[in-house]
Amino acid sequence: MSSNSTPYYFVPGLSRHPAMAAAGLIAFGYGMTGWVNHTSWGGSLALVGVAWILFVLYNWFGDTIAESNSGKNGLNVDISYRWSMAWFIFSEIMFFGAFFAALFYARNIAMPWMGDVESKLLWPDFQAVWPNDGPAGLVEKFTTMGPWPIPTLNTFLLLSSGVTITYAHHALVENHMKKAIYGLAATVTLGFIFLCFQMFEYYHAYHELNLKLTSGIYGSTFFMLTGFHGFHVFLGGTMLAIVLRRMIRGDFTAEHHFAFEGAAWYWHFVDVVWLGLYIAVYWM
Repeated sequence: MSSNSTPYYFVPGLSRHPAMAAAGLIAFGYGMTGWVNHTSWGGSLALVGVAWILFVLYNWFGDTIAESNSGKNGLNVDISYRWSMAWFIFSEIMFFGAFFAALFYARNIAMPWMGDVESKLLWPDFQAVWPNDGPAGLVEKFTTMGPWPIPTLNTFLLLSSGVTITYAHHALVENHMKKAIYGLAATVTLGFIFLCFQMFEYYHAYHELNLKLTSGIYGSTFFMLTGFHGFHVFLGGTMLAIVLRRMIRGDFTAEHHFAFEGAAWYWHFVDVVWLGLYIAVYWM
């Protein structure tokens, strides 16, 4: 019986994974409180918590994959997975929306306000232009990051990865597994190259442009937006790499491959966020 014809909503039995994950999160949170308060054990406990959570997730997802491969997940479960992934991506949209809103507020509201007539009495030499190192002269001079060449190259890489993952999806639907594997492998490779370029960009920013997280509102918004996007590229690439391994193993069919679709949705979301970031951070 195929998974889509399974006539019930599969509900797994009692599981140890939630309790184990909670223990890891408690250890991580407690360790972080010790770390920021400069205790000797805080950093080690936080890292142990992260390692434990990753171990739990590995086993938890392994059980979920085994349930799917055994045909227990029918159409109703498939719909639940799709809605869950959609809401997860929506939460990510709100997450990035907050950072884009902070950039908009700093540049279009706070900056003109600090340069009005009344503020001139406090900061007569302040120029309300973006980017800015602040009115009090407390921020070290820095050079802004322009769109050439690395950000533009990274834009090309991510747009190309959107093409390759779409190619892989169409090949999978048409049951051309070898083409799907090649397309997905190309997508993972492009994502990896993107991260390498971003690491080089950060090195260039810190050591040659003196652009740091502490470089005023420009530095903080630049690194928060690009840094969190880079983390999401890493997360999406990890998801795609796992899906690639499963595809090579033969877990997917032309009709049954939501894990691939969910990871592809997430990757397209990462692409769209980068386009907005490329325009708002590097060009405007």
